[in-house]
Amino acid sequence: MNKLIVILSIIMITGSATAQSSFYDFIVEDITGSKFELASLKGKKVLVVNTASKCGLTPQYEQLQKLYDTYGGEKFIIIGFPANNFREQEPGTNDEIAQFCQMNYGVTFPMMSKISVKGDDMHPLYQWLTTKSKNGVMDSEVSWNFQKYLIDENGKFIDMVEPKIKPDDKKIVNWIKN
Repeated sequence: MNKLIVILSIIMITGSATAQSSFYDFIVEDITGSKFELASLKGKKVLVVNTASKCGLTPQYEQLQKLYDTYGGEKFIIIGFPANNFREQEPGTNDEIAQFCQMNYGVTFPMMSKISVKGDDMHPLYQWLTTKSKNGVMDSEVSWNFQKYLIDENGKFIDMVEPKIKPDDKKIVNWIKN
């Protein structure tokens, strides 16, 4: 019995050691298919947004770009994750999404490869963002396109902002500035 307890303890310790406890533990793929280590963002506040090209909230790309133009740089960055989870409003390929963002909104902030932000095939980063036992702050569900997640300069989850709240909202701007 004691051997079983020791073995189970080792398994639990080993399992928890490999779990992502920080935003920086994740490696994702950018929209061109290259590896993008979120650890490269250490020291920056990060606004994570799930995006879509055919949504009523798609004009938020313009506001996101203005926010990035104003505050982006050494201390702040936006990363977009296209997702087709809501009424198939992001049906395009990564190339089509990149072209749409550039042509229509002049997007220069980093865009990642299309992922799933809910359901059985939810990307591990979004599992971390939406699960309190993983992010340490709160449970949430991605309710629609353009939901925003705030990550501090230490890779810690801070808060979630509902999709209809615009990127230039006082809450987001104050968080960036402080």
